[in-house]
Amino acid sequence: MRYFFTGKIEQLNDIYSIHIPFNVWEVCKQRDVIQAEIILDNKIIDCHLLPEDKGGNYKIHLQDEEVSHVDISKPHKILLHISSSIIQMNQNSPYSFDNPIRKIDSMEVIIQPEDGLCGQTCVAMLAGITIAEVVSVMDCREWQATMGRVISALNYYGIDHSDIIIYTEGQEATLPKCCIMMERMGRYCHYLVHYDGKYYDSNLGVISHYDMSKLLGYLEVKVD
Repeated sequence: MRYFFTGKIEQLNDIYSIHIPFNVWEVCKQRDVIQAEIILDNKIIDCHLLPEDKGGNYKIHLQDEEVSHVDISKPHKILLHISSSIIQMNQNSPYSFDNPIRKIDSMEVIIQPEDGLCGQTCVAMLAGITIAEVVSVMDCREWQATMGRVISALNYYGIDHSDIIIYTEGQEATLPKCCIMMERMGRYCHYLVHYDGKYYDSNLGVISHYDMSKLLGYLEVKVD
């Protein structure tokens, strides 16, 4: 997977760093120092991600020669690639992108029975099945459906999606026809589905309007 966001280059002596706007542990198998690469102003740079704390927050660390071609006083568009970043599921899936569980041409809202199941509920809405079926595949309970697990579940059900998560961090955004949206909610994320101009929230039901300042980012689900 790749992750697209706007970042500011910070300098401390001869070390340069860029804060990553999401919890790396949620989408990456590895901890400690993580090998990655970024595209910064059309230049591909091999780099390391180093933890800022013990909670999964990381910074991209760069050397002087790797940022000499950019103006570090301005924000930059960054495309980050972390290898082996998605949690894999053990089950053998009967589905594939060529043979998905269903063709997504409509959406029915599902209300989660208790808090902490919004990720599983989004997958259930997209797949057209029950939350219980999704939980049995994802093998995670309340508050455990990280974006990595959600993407693995989409793969299991053959639901095609972009390989780039777009992080908007409250900025205005034009959403694709179908996507999974992420809201920051304390140390967790709340997930909901956008489909054809409406928002399907496992707490609130179907919403016609959405405040984009609450949006952390989204993953496009391919429906055409």
